[in-house]
Amino acid sequence: MKICIYGAGAIGGLIGAKLACSGAEVSLVARGPHLEAIRENGLRLRTAGGEIVARVPASDDPGEFGQQDFVILTLKAHQASAAAVAMQPLLAPIQPSSRR
Repeated sequence: MKICIYGAGAIGGLIGAKLACSGAEVSLVARGPHLEAIRENGLRLRTAGGEIVARVPASDDPGEFGQQDFVILTLKAHQASAAAVAMQPLLAPIQPSSRR
């Protein structure tokens, strides 16, 4: 199952790390210094029980990941409209319904 986390901040990072550790094929859309840190050191999740490090693909270009089974948006509300356009390569075309 291919899952893209679009916005790998605190919430996206938590979800992404947990999904990656459970065996899902996870990719992350991030930007700036956070993106570079994930690329260099992996996605790190510190908990009371220790630290989880998930090595997952990360990019600021959603087109690098292809179509996904699920896309989880973990952005701030003011970022959603720009993301709606940029995330199109992650989505499969909508199939017309045979029901009317």
